[in-house]
Amino acid sequence: MSFDGKVVVVTGASRGIGREIALSFARQGATVACVATTEAGASGSVAAIEAENGKAKAYACDVSDSAAVDALFASIVAELGTPAVLVNNAGINRDTLIMRMKDEDWDRVLDVNLKGAFLCIRAVTRTMMKARYGRIVNVSSVIGLTGAAGQANYAASKAGLFGLTMSVAKELGARGITCNAIAPGFIETDMTESLPAEMRDMVVKTAPAGRLGLPADIAPAVLFLASEEAGYITGQTLTVDGGLTL
Repeated sequence: MSFDGKVVVVTGASRGIGREIALSFARQGATVACVATTEAGASGSVAAIEAENGKAKAYACDVSDSAAVDALFASIVAELGTPAVLVNNAGINRDTLIMRMKDEDWDRVLDVNLKGAFLCIRAVTRTMMKARYGRIVNVSSVIGLTGAAGQANYAASKAGLFGLTMSVAKELGARGITCNAIAPGFIETDMTESLPAEMRDMVVKTAPAGRLGLPADIAPAVLFLASEEAGYITGQTLTVDGGLTL
């Protein structure tokens, strides 16, 4: 799975799963556009990539802002070249029960997690269509498959990515562009550090793998779906959860 000479865009690349994905692409020869909310966050991942003699550039962008996303991709094309791969990994959570959830908690999570992926896909579509090649991978979650109490906004945003993935696959497949989704289980990241001990214990006891996942468990699946070898796979969701949802 070589990505030599290819430009790869990874959103939410400042830490956790996003950083590991960015590092993994760089290790396979890609030039990675590391996108995060702040330039400082993106620069940390760029520094990690450059420490391994990889190639990357930091970009700051609020992916829920349409004008900002359009400007982001214009800069990437001008500075790095046409993206061959887009990984929509940017995501946030604002967990609370529905009866306590404020409008802004619902709106912000949907704006970043779902609208952000749509905006990035729309921004990159024209250049990928001209190239008659592209790989789009949307990072969803098993919560989008199962739902979760206190996560109605997060679950809705992640479930929406499945429908978006299938629609993009149908629209762009004839131009050599694939679109697939990854549904990670409970992964050891900053977002899951705050999970109650009983929930972590439940995952360990329920998942056949007997543990929480690691960012390094997710990145290879993303690279496969973004590879030349996966050119006949599109519109699919690959669940990477240690068997938790069996």
